[in-house]
Amino acid sequence: MGLSMIALRSRRVPSSADPHPAIGKLAASSPTALPASSRFVQPHPKGYCPRIADRRAAPIPKAELHLHIEGTLEPELALEVADRNRLPLPYADAAELRARYRFHNLQSFLDVYFETMAVLRTEEDFADLASGYLNRARAQGVRHAEIFFDPQAHIERGVPMATVIDGLWSVLAASEERYGISTRLIMCFLRDRSPVSAMEALESALPYRDRIVAVGLDSAEVGHPPSEFVELFDRARREGFRCVAHAGEEGPPSYIWEALDLLRVARIDHGNRCLEDPALVARLRAERVPLTVCPLSNVRLGAVGRMADHPLPEMIDAGLLVTVNSDDPAYFGGYIDDNYRLIQRDLGIDDAQLLQLAGNSFRAAFLSDAERARYLKELEEYSPAGR
Repeated sequence: MGLSMIALRSRRVPSSADPHPAIGKLAASSPTALPASSRFVQPHPKGYCPRIADRRAAPIPKAELHLHIEGTLEPELALEVADRNRLPLPYADAAELRARYRFHNLQSFLDVYFETMAVLRTEEDFADLASGYLNRARAQGVRHAEIFFDPQAHIERGVPMATVIDGLWSVLAASEERYGISTRLIMCFLRDRSPVSAMEALESALPYRDRIVAVGLDSAEVGHPPSEFVELFDRARREGFRCVAHAGEEGPPSYIWEALDLLRVARIDHGNRCLEDPALVARLRAERVPLTVCPLSNVRLGAVGRMADHPLPEMIDAGLLVTVNSDDPAYFGGYIDDNYRLIQRDLGIDDAQLLQLAGNSFRAAFLSDAERARYLKELEEYSPAGR
């Protein structure tokens, strides 16, 4: 991991902006992993003094930049859609389905993820998926969301690209008016499928380029380096798409280098393992490359043993442009503000740092200058009740 997290914690001091500087680290009393049935965080340890992240009635304004829309398919909606499409899932109820959400690595999650998303067949299904996420995101303080979707996973099941995009867009086109959340779509390619399949997906998406701001690279990382997709990303850039890529979650730091140098991405999704390479950390810091970190996801998939050991504080101390996101929240037991609460509780992230993370989310987003300025002003004026 690089620097010892124990050493890191021993030298961290409360920020002068922290209204509760006497609060110590609470890692020792935090759970090693959150069961999916706990919605969404465990009770606070005795003597805990609430800070910004605990004030759920007035959550911090923030952007979410690492969110897979298929990963917001809650068990209740999955069963409803399965019944509607006459594709019954082999579970008696939502509790039985949720009980399957126990993962030991990325692949064990993906097996359940693809099995469950198979119920999505119609525009109505994708519209319900989008509206369900936006309803939850609004309650969690999200003001802007950049939403991943995986077209190959649907196309190979016989669901046309048009069904996926038109269904999502029927909700996202009016997201700001209905939910107070501006949105962007990012089309991800499945790195464990062939580059030929990915190129076919890109070409089928070209008629919808006005609805898609960027392309990304996701799915099983190990053994599928970014270098396999250079031609694909070159084509995507020529077609006017921005580029992002998952790298350094389970894969080595070299995957991050490849994403930067070969795919020429604007953001790195995850990127935790950058800390193993000081030269890479120095480059990410110097070039202000955003990292879309997903703490609860990392714990639930075993990339980090427990939240108290997450490298986020080290990444902040290294001066990296870090953001916090929820990844696949229906499967990992928490949405974005739940992640904010957990990192403040278990990692000792103070209020000033939490506000900085929120600011980073808007700075790293694919927003116009006017939109960014508006959201940063809202954040500057943010004052939770009772603070």
